[in-house]
Parts: sequence; C-alpha cells; structure tokens
Amino acid sequence: MRISSRMVLPTLVLMMCVVACSRAPEPEPPVVAHELEAAHAATVVDDAAMADESAGDNWLAFGRSYSEQRFSPLDQVNDGSVSRLGVDWYLDLPNDRGLVSTPLVVDGVLYFIGSMNRVRAVDATSGDLIWEFDPKVAENTGNDMRAGWEHNRGIGIWKDKVYLATWDGRLIAVDRATGEQAWSVRTFDPGLPLYITGAPKIFKGKVLIGNGGTENGPTRGYVTAYDAETGEQAWRFFIVPGNPADGFESDAMRMAAETWTGEWWKFGGGGNAWHGFTYDAELDQLYIGTGNGAPWNQKIRSPGGGDNLFLCSIVALDPDTGEYLWHYQTTPGETWDFNSNMDIVLADLEMDDRTVKALMHAPKNGFFYVIDRETGKLLSAEPFAEVNWASHVDLESGRPVEQPGARYESGSARITPTLAGAHSWHAMSYNPMTGLAYIPVIHLSAVYNDEGVDTESWRSAVFEGDTTGVGWSWVEDEGPGTGSLQARDPVSNATVWEVPMPGVGNAGTLTTAGNLVFQGRVNGDLVAYDARSGEELWTFPTGLGISAPPVTYAVNGKQYIAVLAGANRIPRGRIANTPELKDMQNTSMLFVFGL
Repeated sequence: MRISSRMVLPTLVLMMCVVACSRAPEPEPPVVAHELEAAHAATVVDDAAMADESAGDNWLAFGRSYSEQRFSPLDQVNDGSVSRLGVDWYLDLPNDRGLVSTPLVVDGVLYFIGSMNRVRAVDATSGDLIWEFDPKVAENTGNDMRAGWEHNRGIGIWKDKVYLATWDGRLIAVDRATGEQAWSVRTFDPGLPLYITGAPKIFKGKVLIGNGGTENGPTRGYVTAYDAETGEQAWRFFIVPGNPADGFESDAMRMAAETWTGEWWKFGGGGNAWHGFTYDAELDQLYIGTGNGAPWNQKIRSPGGGDNLFLCSIVALDPDTGEYLWHYQTTPGETWDFNSNMDIVLADLEMDDRTVKALMHAPKNGFFYVIDRETGKLLSAEPFAEVNWASHVDLESGRPVEQPGARYESGSARITPTLAGAHSWHAMSYNPMTGLAYIPVIHLSAVYNDEGVDTESWRSAVFEGDTTGVGWSWVEDEGPGTGSLQARDPVSNATVWEVPMPGVGNAGTLTTAGNLVFQGRVNGDLVAYDARSGEELWTFPTGLGISAPPVTYAVNGKQYIAVLAGANRIPRGRIANTPELKDMQNTSMLFVFGL
C-alpha cells in the first residue's frame, strides 16, 4: 500500500490498514507523459475494444463494455479469496463531495471525475497523480448554478481523448496523455434551465450527450451526437415535439405530436435524457432512456391526456443519423416523475426455446422489463418492488393497467414507488454466468397531491427545493424509507434473492466471473456477496457514504477493485432518522483494494 503524507483516512479505516500492512513502501515516482503515451499504444479504445466482453484488464466505459452489463471476466478475486481483500492504496480527495461516478481504467491508468467536473488521471497501481483538468464550472455557470452541481456520473474515452460533460452544458475533449483541452462545444445555450450530470456515451467515432432540467422550467429534451475528433455536431434527436406551427424536425416528431393535447410546447414538454444510453454493436442500434414530462403534472402540460411520446420510453435510433427506429413506452401519459433514464442492459437470453437478443430495463415505475431489442416487442414486465399505481402490464398491448385514483384525480393519492423511483440511476449489473441481474431497489411511498394548483393558469417557476415548478406536491412516508439489493432472473422475471439495505440510495453494482457481486452502501460499507446465493462474504467499512458504483481491473496480473466514496447527498432528514448514517465522515476518497 502506498500512502502519501497528505492522505488522511477515517480512524477505523486507518487502524485496519495498519493491521493489514506492516510497512508502507516509499511512493513510486509519478508517471510522466511519454510513459503514458507508450501505454496508450497497447490498447486502442474503439468499437472493437468496447464490444469485447472477454478482455477484463481494462474498464473502458460506464458499463465496462457496450452491453452495459457491468460484468467482469476477472476471477482472481472470487468467492473463495475475497475474504483476503484489503486496501491496496487510497487517494484522499478533501475538496470533493457527492462522488457518484464510475472510474475508467486503460492500461494501468485510472481516470475519474469529481466535484465541479474536475477530471484526474492517476496511476492505477499507486494513485500517483498524472494530470488534473479543471473546466472551471463555477466561472462558467454563474447565477445558473443550482443544487446538484457536484454530481456527475462519469466520463468517456475514445482513442487518445477523454470526454467530460459539465454542469453548465459544455462537452469537452482532453488529451489522455497530458490532460490538455483538445476542444470544447456548448450543448445548450447559456441561461436555459438545463444542466448535465450524465456520462457521455461514445460509439462509432461519435460522442452522445443529453441533459436534465424538467424541474427547472420550460424544457424540451434532446440528445446530441458530436464528432469525437472535432466536436462538430453530427445529429440531434428531439424527444418531444415542439410547436406544430414551426414544423417538425422529423416524421417521428410529427407522429409524437398526435399523442399530445393542449399547448404543451409552451411548457417545453420535457423528456430530458440525462442517463441511460446504450449502443448495440451487434445490431448497430442506439437505445436512449427518456425522462418525465415538464411540468411533471400531465393535467397542466397535456390537459386532454394522451400518451405524450416519447416521455418515459426506450427509443431506438440509427447511430449514424439519429433517425427513429422504434420505441417502447414504459409509462404512457406520465404524471408521477416515473422516468426511464435508468440503465439499459443487453444480453442474449434463452426464452421460449429460442435465443432472444434482449434488453433489460428497471425504470422508476417499479416494473422490470425484458424487451426484444430487434423489434421493440415487450417480452415480459413484472414488479420488482411494491407497485400500486398499476395492477400489471398487459403483454398484448404493452401498456400498464392503471389503478383507479392513481392519477390523484380526487386531489391526492398514496403512490408507490415515488419520484425517487423503485430503481434510480444507481446502476444495475448482469452476470451471464449466473443469469441474474443485480438491482439496487428503493422501497418508499408518498402522497401525491395537486389540490390548490390552478392547472389552467399555472406557470412554470424555477424549482429550488419546493414543488412550485412541477405542478403537484408530495409527502414521503414518515422515516427514511428502505432499500435492498435484489438478484433477478430476467427469463422468469422473478426475484431469486434479496438483501435488505440501510436507507435508500445505495450504490450501483458490479458483478464478476468470481461469483461475486460488489455494492457500496449509504452507510459507507463496501460489501461483496455470493452472486448465486446473496450470502455476504466480505465487508469493508470506509466510514464514508458510498453512492458510486465499484469497478474492477487488472495490472500486471493483479486484480483490483476500485470505488469512490464520499458524502452522497442524502437529505439531512433521512440521515437524522437513520442511525447507521449518523457517523458518516464529511470527506471523500478513492479506495482501491487487492488481495
């Protein structure tokens, strides 16, 4: 373990490190640029590398590979050896908070994004800093800064560049070897009620990015693809239609407009896609998960009802042109903030005596979907958490069968899941060896109420912690709610095992060929489970809240597990009501473990 004099661990963790390591060797010298350039020559990060499921040494993208399975074929750390896992090195990050991102690893270099969208490259075996890039978000955002600015879910890598998207709407490419900026483009105009918290998706020499903002004011969602070399815009796909009087950008928008009523364009319509992008290299299709409406209350934005395409949907696009191919809508006429921005995972499944090229999706609304990704046909949909807004999903029509009163027609209704979702952006994983998906689940209900809201004269207001900008109010259950880690069989669409968790918002998962599932908890524990049984095999208390998902990689034949830990933006009320969370330290660190 290599420890520099500036690194400080919480007391418990430091004691564990002292016991595990009798003497800390001297830090290795920093990696210089020409050494890093030589390392780059070994792995070309391109479509072929991203589609390779068999190579486990690197972690090249948010979900490791194009499938978004977050599965690693590495098995040095396994169900028999994981008990010997200990801290190999760590990096103190005193100026970071709210760390939720997925680190990327290429040829022994680890890249990650922290607060204010600062990106660092460090030696993956020591933590020695190679370079740091600061996009100066505060200077560029100014008065548009809003809550959540420290949140960013990750970066992208393509060939010799690292890509980041900033809170204030810039997409930036930096040189992988030096950290120097190569180009920067604005993805939306300054002053618009938009922001970016998601990771860029890179495929076929293009960089895709979306945005968020449905709670901030009138927004119309879209995703944009840019040339990875130059930053030139390649195409843009709008998620909801604009004003018909202005014409439509595509036949898809003309079709979507038929599912809206009233003057929705005055409110923006929403649909912002801030997360949940998957490229299917085998079928050459791009899938985007889309967001909820703006405003959230359908009675305002589309008073005559309608499905409101393409809100809360999976939309398949041509990756070269951005043209619409097909869609599946999880929540027609959405009115609860049940967006479908959650991850979309690809796998070949044996169903009904045939191999199905499937995608798996567990959005906020509480149903686990298995869809034929060649056609967009729904194969199964079953609740993976408590659901009372709909009784089931009809397989013939693909539509949910809503319960009477679920749209709070009478002024209020207790609904589960809530706007927090049965599953939020914390990534699920899929292990092709066990055939199971591993989902961080949230168990919570809330009362939805639009009493006192004048739906006819309502005007959007900036959302700053109240409900004036969304068109309804909600009150969550007394207490903090609970979470669980669920292993789900996508073929039977049934729960195989489930482990209760402290509080809500537990981190995304990683699964490996070593029959393991790793997950961080809001109370700071990093835990390894038997992937088949759910038995807890190893626990490490970081002393810090964990929202970021772990990754694994190998250098010189040694397997490592890495995770970012730090204050994870749990509401203070939930911390006060959850004893396990009260002792969390208000700092951040990068932990790396090895045998």
